[in-house]
Amino acid sequence: MKNIRVWFKKDNECRYISHLDLNRCMLRALHKSRIPIWHTEGFNIHPYATFPLPLSLGFKGERECMDIRLVEDCTCDEIKEKLNSCLPEGLRVFDVAEPVMKAKEIAFASFRIRVTSDDVSPDELYRICDELLGRDEILVEKKTKKKGVREIDIKGYLDNVKSERNIGGVIITVTLPAGSVTNINPTLIQKALERYYNIEVYFDVTKTDMYDKKLKSFE
Repeated sequence: MKNIRVWFKKDNECRYISHLDLNRCMLRALHKSRIPIWHTEGFNIHPYATFPLPLSLGFKGERECMDIRLVEDCTCDEIKEKLNSCLPEGLRVFDVAEPVMKAKEIAFASFRIRVTSDDVSPDELYRICDELLGRDEILVEKKTKKKGVREIDIKGYLDNVKSERNIGGVIITVTLPAGSVTNINPTLIQKALERYYNIEVYFDVTKTDMYDKKLKSFE
């Protein structure tokens, strides 16, 4: 039995596929492609496939991955070609390799966020974003499973954050904690903009990469 990590992009209309539907879509593609994937044992037998760090609904992903196990030899190029022939537009496998790191090693993720607003001009929006990210404290409400809604300061989590003017809006790039221990959703920045400046903003979020605790790219 061989462990395989399938790397894919998720964009266009597929960004609105929930994680549950993505899982179903991938399992159907694996079945249709006849890739010799291992099935779990027990009462509820099903194909084995896991996603180390699922995307939030509506987010695009440039470097997503799915882990599977093979029961027979199959080249990486064969897996890539067969899966792409069975996947919808917006889901595209770009690489297949043996996993180097374990999923639990993921500690951070990087994002590219396009920010727009109908309430202010692009120049004013850039000024506001730059001012917000320069604050010593950025308080927002965050919903947690154990403690419910609580107020947190996200300033200390904004690593390598940068904002730049873009046609019609602003581009924010940022690295945030993303793993089993701490997870900061980039939409909390959106909540902060609306809270501090009383404007409505729109976020177009793309997850660009994942990292371990030493900020080494996840492999």
